[in-house]
Amino acid sequence: MALIRQRKLTKQQIRRIDKQQLLSQDSIDDSLMDGVVMAHYGKQLEVQVTSLPAVIPEQPEIAPDDPEPFWQALALGDIWRCHVRTNLPMLAAGDQVRWSADSNTGFGRIEAVKPRTSLVSRPDRYHKLKPVAANVDILAIVFAPLPAAAPTLIDRYLVVCHHAGVKPLLVLNKADLLAQENGVDTSELLAQYAALGYESVLTSVDCPENIAESDEQEGLDELKRYIDKKLVIFAGQSGVGKSSLINALLPESGQSVNIISQNSKLGQHTTTTSRLLPFNPEDLTQGGIVDTPGIREYGIWHLTPDDIISGFIELAPLAGSCQFRDCRHTHNSKGCALWQAVADGTVLQRRVENLVTLREEADTKPY
Repeated sequence: MALIRQRKLTKQQIRRIDKQQLLSQDSIDDSLMDGVVMAHYGKQLEVQVTSLPAVIPEQPEIAPDDPEPFWQALALGDIWRCHVRTNLPMLAAGDQVRWSADSNTGFGRIEAVKPRTSLVSRPDRYHKLKPVAANVDILAIVFAPLPAAAPTLIDRYLVVCHHAGVKPLLVLNKADLLAQENGVDTSELLAQYAALGYESVLTSVDCPENIAESDEQEGLDELKRYIDKKLVIFAGQSGVGKSSLINALLPESGQSVNIISQNSKLGQHTTTTSRLLPFNPEDLTQGGIVDTPGIREYGIWHLTPDDIISGFIELAPLAGSCQFRDCRHTHNSKGCALWQAVADGTVLQRRVENLVTLREEADTKPY
């Protein structure tokens, strides 16, 4: 078998190769710019230009008889459709990226993603974990008297906030409906979360089902103070007025709204793609809203039992006091400190029951 001998390079050849590689890298770096992912469409993303490259491509000169070719100039604030390098993780609205643009085609390519401060994810219909939004500061959990508030879903979102490192904010919309029959339960629910230390805002915007009754938009100024210069997700069950709230905060966003289903009293989905709606389109550092698809359930099978219980802030410190280390905190668990606290009246029974439900769900295979 013949041996293949590696040719020994001279010092001059090595220096020349290193110089060529450095020049090639400099050329790549000179073409890169900063951007923020504004929306995700399958294999393509919308990216807003937040900085220009060191070397801006120039439009080629055209001979008098030649047809004018396609050319898209680069400008701050423009939105480009981009592809993603195959070795990058799945991206989401809010991601800050480095990317290059091809003015001859009007498409860009994302070359790198900057470190994230937070990432909110959820399982998709195929039971794969899908990022919803990156670099989020606040997750605004929107609920209302109609459709009736779902404490289990609110607890799910609180667990998600804790796991993702995002601050939760409870937003009770359609507060003008609290005077109706089911408003008492909603008010009590809000008071229970306030007792746990969660901040809340009451709003009342023009929703399709009560727009004829009131033209007022109460609570918006307070909500604006909470989310000023922050990147926010508005989440919650369908029909609670998320899109109506976004329309009130950002009238130019033009979000679609639907009327509550009269048969099921549940909302109808109106948002299909997560999209970043900036407070100031010319300055993304001023924050914005990531409008996410409406969902009635939020799978948490990707979280561990410890992840889940840590999201129940009043229950987590008690778990270590159970008689058995592997206590599952069910109602018949011997020596369970959580159920002893329920008996003592120091914690809510429904919160312990929701914890058990979510832990059991996380132990169940999603297929």
